Amino acid sequence: MTFQNTREFARGLDSKDALNHYQEQFIFPKVNDKRVIYFTGNSLGLQPKRTKAYIDEIMNDWAELAVEGHFYAEKPWWDYQERFAEPLSKIVGALPSEVTVMNTLTVNLHLLMVSFYQPKGKRYKIICEEKAFPSDQYMFQSQVNFHGYKPEDAIVEIKRREGEHNIRLEDVLAKIEEVGDELALVLIGGVNYYTGQVFDIKTITAAGQKAGAKVGWDLAHAAGNIKLELHDWNVDFAAWCSYKYMNSGPGNASGCFVHEKHHNSDLPRFAGWWGHNKERRFKMEPNFDPVHGADGWQISNLPVLSLAPYLASVEMFAEVGMDALIAKRDHITSYLEFILHEIDKEVESTFEIITPTNPEERASQLSVFLHGQGRSLFDYLMKNGVITDWREPNVIRLAPVPLYSSYEDMYDFGQILKKGILGK
Repeated sequence: MTFQNTREFARGLDSKDALNHYQEQFIFPKVNDKRVIYFTGNSLGLQPKRTKAYIDEIMNDWAELAVEGHFYAEKPWWDYQERFAEPLSKIVGALPSEVTVMNTLTVNLHLLMVSFYQPKGKRYKIICEEKAFPSDQYMFQSQVNFHGYKPEDAIVEIKRREGEHNIRLEDVLAKIEEVGDELALVLIGGVNYYTGQVFDIKTITAAGQKAGAKVGWDLAHAAGNIKLELHDWNVDFAAWCSYKYMNSGPGNASGCFVHEKHHNSDLPRFAGWWGHNKERRFKMEPNFDPVHGADGWQISNLPVLSLAPYLASVEMFAEVGMDALIAKRDHITSYLEFILHEIDKEVESTFEIITPTNPEERASQLSVFLHGQGRSLFDYLMKNGVITDWREPNVIRLAPVPLYSSYEDMYDFGQILKKGILGK
């Protein structure tokens, strides 16, 4: 399709967009009494209007049933997480038994590393990507310290080549081969938070396992955003947050994946009573008998007030389907890219998109170096109703989330951006 940088063209795309009506199912902040253009769904998704009803249901059950809500609520609390199995499995490409919801993201990654990072002898090293999200870096450092290793020795970062913004697949594979029989774990972010690069999960997983390592993925920026086939790709484990592309609310519950090949294994884990045999959980038995599947990694009583917004969201995803989301994602991201290039022609500044141009290596994010511009441009955008994200030294991250972003939003953003640079 040949794009045009006009309002009429953008509105024409919106009129043909099968997902356009979902905008009305979200609550948008306002700036200057006008709905914002929201580009930070890669940090915190907007609130779906249906969320409140899911929370109110639990509040009402708590008021009317108190402790009996565990068993007699409309959605009983004691097995509330089981309602996620079917819809989440479709979002991440898993069997229903391979997914669960609990805790928060880094907590779950730590718990999963108890099972999947088992350094022994010379096999103790972890491969991750350079400039991983800081929480992951702190996690790696503390994990290897706990096991008695030095981070500078045990943590191997795959680096970008000089002058390049993204990591090449061949460099990932070469590093795995180089570390070889010293490699215990590969754990990478499925989508790099800074550049928006999407990694080849299938190929990297196969390479890591061929080297004798376990392979896990931090899918914080990937779940609900890219096509995932965790079961078929033979991924050992994964975890993700729910508050970015899945709109479950700030700091909310995390999802976990454990491949079924590990469900009957004797992997170590930190246990708690919510992971105990469901039918015998309230018999208060002294010895741990884990639930079969990912639910066997559960530890504590479920925070159902936190899970309710997440359930509202995954049921919306079930209505839409990942294929439809990804189709719009690719199209609207390409239109945003076009708008940026068009505005670039009209101003003296230079925009350098550091996210890969290959659609297979990117998703709902364009990270843009604003050469010749500083923080003042970001401040201008925010004051004029464009909610975006600033990263030093002068990068803005733009995430046109397909559920609630419109093509007209992309056009309007371009016009506001141009005015901010020209000083009009």
